Amino acid sequence: MTTSSTASPSLSVSALCVFALAAIAGVASAAERPVALTQDPLVMRLSKDEFRIAFGLNATQGAGGGCDGVIRYRVDWKTEDGTVRSERRQVSYRVSPEANRAITVDRQYFDTAEGQHTTEVIKVRVDRITCRDGATSRHPQMASASGSIS
Repeated sequence: MTTSSTASPSLSVSALCVFALAAIAGVASAAERPVALTQDPLVMRLSKDEFRIAFGLNATQGAGGGCDGVIRYRVDWKTEDGTVRSERRQVSYRVSPEANRAITVDRQYFDTAEGQHTTEVIKVRVDRITCRDGATSRHPQMASASGSIS
């Protein structure tokens, strides 16, 4: 007496999809690595309402391949007339494969009426820092022009 057991095709496809999704999720989480700030963000005033916000990054854990990422942050600021605002911002960065640290600077204007008030940045809070492995080293290249000018 022989018995034949065959799995239903829909069950096999479903199981395969589940395993594939699990594998993709594992690769995605393994590709992202932790990065931390070296210190609190540095806020520099350039004019009444123009600022630069600098972020120092430390990516020593798992370093070697470099990474690309985004810093998502919130800025609380107020104008001289007492208006208080909070804004979400983001800035991208790159950690070179040859380095464990990086710096990125974001240029921002904070005012309710372009340059009409002197604003003050009250607080900068970092919500999230992402870092995807595999930043490629980009060496500067010289542009060349061929041809003649007559």
